Amino acid sequence: MECTVRWTGLSGMTFTAETGSGHLLTMDGAPDGGGRNLAPRPMEVVLAGTGGCTAYDVVVILRKSGQDVRGCDVTLKSERADTDPKVFTKIHFHFTVRGRNLKANVVERAIKLSHDKYCSASIMLEKTAEMTHSFEIIDDLTDTVQVQAQAAAQQ
Repeated sequence: MECTVRWTGLSGMTFTAETGSGHLLTMDGAPDGGGRNLAPRPMEVVLAGTGGCTAYDVVVILRKSGQDVRGCDVTLKSERADTDPKVFTKIHFHFTVRGRNLKANVVERAIKLSHDKYCSASIMLEKTAEMTHSFEIIDDLTDTVQVQAQAAAQQ
């Protein structure tokens, strides 16, 4: 895997990343750090990438488990250290999974497998951050919340 990150100019703190697959991503700093707030901060991109990584896993695992999954959102809430390096110290993942007749134990297993075995990003961040997760299942047939569960730290 490869990525090239370029500072876009002398004014501001905007950077453009070109990924190995040929996609572009823009990042910017906060105004108090010389940025112009034109794009997400680099650490926001790290958090978003982690959410994408784990949601991808959960959908794949649910499909392979024969579940009729029709939607998967994950909201990540994090805390960072007060001093440099300002690493993530806590990350909570809340999954909202939509589908038809989804089994709570299968959803919980998919989330656990992602966090324990498959999601490279969350496994890396687990080195500095306490990881917790919760989930809810929304049944597409009745549009009601079937299950809401919370798990403790993954460490």
